[in-house]
Amino acid sequence: MAITGRAALLALAGVLVVALLVPSWSGVLGMAAVLALGVLVDLALAPSVRRLTFARGGATRVRLGERAAVTLTIGNPSGRALRGRLRDAWPPSAGVAADRQPITVPPGARHTVTTVLEPTRRGDRPAHRVTVRAVGPLGLAARQGSHAVPWTVRVLPAFHSRRHLPARLARLRELDGRQAALVRGQGTEFDSLREYVAGDDVRSIDWRATARAAEVMVRTWRPERDRRIVLVLDTGRTSAGRVGDAPRLDALIDAALLLAALAARAGDRVDLLAYDRRVRAGVTGAPLPALVEALAGIEPELVESDARGMVAEVLRRTRHRGLVVLLTGLDPAPLEHGLLPVLPRLTTRHLLLVAGVADPRVTELAAARGDAAAAYTAAAAERALAERRQVSILLTRHRVEVVDATPDALAPALADRYLALKAAGRL
Repeated sequence: MAITGRAALLALAGVLVVALLVPSWSGVLGMAAVLALGVLVDLALAPSVRRLTFARGGATRVRLGERAAVTLTIGNPSGRALRGRLRDAWPPSAGVAADRQPITVPPGARHTVTTVLEPTRRGDRPAHRVTVRAVGPLGLAARQGSHAVPWTVRVLPAFHSRRHLPARLARLRELDGRQAALVRGQGTEFDSLREYVAGDDVRSIDWRATARAAEVMVRTWRPERDRRIVLVLDTGRTSAGRVGDAPRLDALIDAALLLAALAARAGDRVDLLAYDRRVRAGVTGAPLPALVEALAGIEPELVESDARGMVAEVLRRTRHRGLVVLLTGLDPAPLEHGLLPVLPRLTTRHLLLVAGVADPRVTELAAARGDAAAAYTAAAAERALAERRQVSILLTRHRVEVVDATPDALAPALADRYLALKAAGRL
């Protein structure tokens, strides 16, 4: 049951009437009785909210930053018209601008309301409860009840870096069309035959094809396809730190999606492993939509990542040589005490590329020289940058490729390094 504002105004008017005309306890009791009778009549004539039926429809997927519409259909099986308000409750991160709406449903009819969501976080956003307040004909009181009407909208990563994909695909096509002669030990794949021209490597001559043709024929080669790319996403505490307005993990996911899309177009097989102290997500050889689905619900865990367990899991899942891309933070302590001791186990079998998100705010602080406090802050920022550079040098000495860039630049930088490795025949 709920009392409306009209009942409060009527009670206030009654107080004034009693005070001016009948200033006695009998007048107070009489006015209270009239108001109570009106409330009881309203409750008796209001339709039952327990008998209402509900059905949902609309979007089940939405990309972060975009809008989605979810419909809620209310059925009124009673013989009385339903007039009141409805509240469709969602979590705050679902981004519902208006969750309360007036409704009017005639007897035996249905009414549909639409809730517009603009989520602010990735992951599953479930609907909570639907609360209906049915006001009586006098407008003094209302019946109120809540119903569980389940519905979940999965918020997919924004994938802002997809704007960089066309330029990288153009470079990939140039790389695929390059005519490379086979060099001993170089990983290349046969493409086609063509006539010999001056300057071609004589080792690329196909003597059997030449014997069947009138001209000398040479083989052309292209970078090998169907190579294994393993994206390892560190979901430990270093990924929970915020860089700008978003967690570091969001920038790592964005970079992983661009690399996965590019590698899939190159014909490479892409696997995904999200790990901190256990496997949070694992996808093997799946297309890009499956990777997006798997990455949508991943959240950073406030635990120290187990580098030894992560390396063991990668080696268990990937037996053939490939490119392992570890997306993590380049914080010195976790890498020096966690990853570096177990690096040889990984680098002896795979080519390792470590990608980390740099905080542009640290670079800004390092350049500040306004007063004594700013100078001390700049010294601390310079030390942090120096430690980060030292970690990159240590990884490079262990034959590890390193990409360290700001959130906006990480995805294209990682894609460029992948293309560079393909062009150099290392992948």
